[in-house]
Amino acid sequence: MNVPENLKYTESHEWIRVEGDVAVIGITDYAQDALGDIVYVEMPDADLAVTKGDEAVNIESVKVAEAVYAPVSGSVKDINDDLENTPELINKDAYGTYIYSIAMSNPSELDGYMDAAGYKAFLEAQD
Repeated sequence: MNVPENLKYTESHEWIRVEGDVAVIGITDYAQDALGDIVYVEMPDADLAVTKGDEAVNIESVKVAEAVYAPVSGSVKDINDDLENTPELINKDAYGTYIYSIAMSNPSELDGYMDAAGYKAFLEAQD
């Protein structure tokens, strides 16, 4: 299982790449594999205010619909428009395909998330 070193990870299988005061968010390789073929991504509105833990995105696959949660509070800065017509990009490259980004209002909310080693250990404990 691919787990890049430069990201933070949540227990609900989101990855977070920090770019200054912006959190760029996607789902992990583990999550996309568990979902199966992704057929639709329901995006948040740009500038939507989110609070850490809010359901921000819904992903539908041939198997199931799953929520993606906001890992930090702030406002939606950007969404990946490419996913509107080609949601399967997440299956092809989970870490190269972001879903949306948040302009963080409280970057310290990132402090409790796992690094790559912690996420790998978390996945091993799930099996």
